[in-house]
Amino acid sequence: MRPIDTVLTTVVLLILLTIASAALRRKRERTRRQVLIIASVATIAVFIVYKVVLFNDGEYDRITASMGGFNWWGELPLHLCNINMVLMPFAVHYDSRPLKSFCFFVGPLGAMMALFMPGLGFNGYPIWLPRMLCYYGTHFAIMLEGLALATLGLYRPRFRDVPVTVITLLLITLAAFCINLILRTTGLHPKANYFFSVETEGNAIPDMFYRWISVPYLYLYPGIVILVAYMAAVMAVVTGVERLCRRIPPDPKRR
Repeated sequence: MRPIDTVLTTVVLLILLTIASAALRRKRERTRRQVLIIASVATIAVFIVYKVVLFNDGEYDRITASMGGFNWWGELPLHLCNINMVLMPFAVHYDSRPLKSFCFFVGPLGAMMALFMPGLGFNGYPIWLPRMLCYYGTHFAIMLEGLALATLGLYRPRFRDVPVTVITLLLITLAAFCINLILRTTGLHPKANYFFSVETEGNAIPDMFYRWISVPYLYLYPGIVILVAYMAAVMAVVTGVERLCRRIPPDPKRR
């Protein structure tokens, strides 16, 4: 997809999310939780189909040969964005604020990075290719489900969530780095690179970080600044909207 197409699609989906959330906000909280959990499970099902599509896509295997080609051990839901769909059902079911904060802030941010900076095999190809439809469909779903935590009233972002979210991200990134080392050492996947914690793979942002800190895993730490700035911007918008809503007088017909 061209960047302009991605932007337009994002805007349309956000409008639809707002409309759907407005309708669901009238439902009980239990119902809203169930809807989001079902959506996340459905996304996991699509993710599995997506990986089967890649497995049968010879062109994708050739394109990614420099990264080891297709390898099931490299297709686990452990990347910055798709780990969100695994954590989301637990975050909602157990009402875990640290996990909900991670899913709300980090998941959509990672999905948007993937949408606007697609990796090898997904940049410059027709959108109607099965792998393209699955790639964009999965990442758009992850983005919307993360944001739905707030639009459905299941999570209210607050500035106190910043340190917890950063610590959660660092722990998950460290775990991904350790998994990469295990997969590489055992030979299960010599090019395992979840969270881009070992190699940049030519991605513009990790490349920039690596020029500053040329040490695997540690070079990702400057990304914390981007995350905190993004969280601050989102919470500033949320706070502004809440203040605006408080200034709007209630509808006398609803009294």
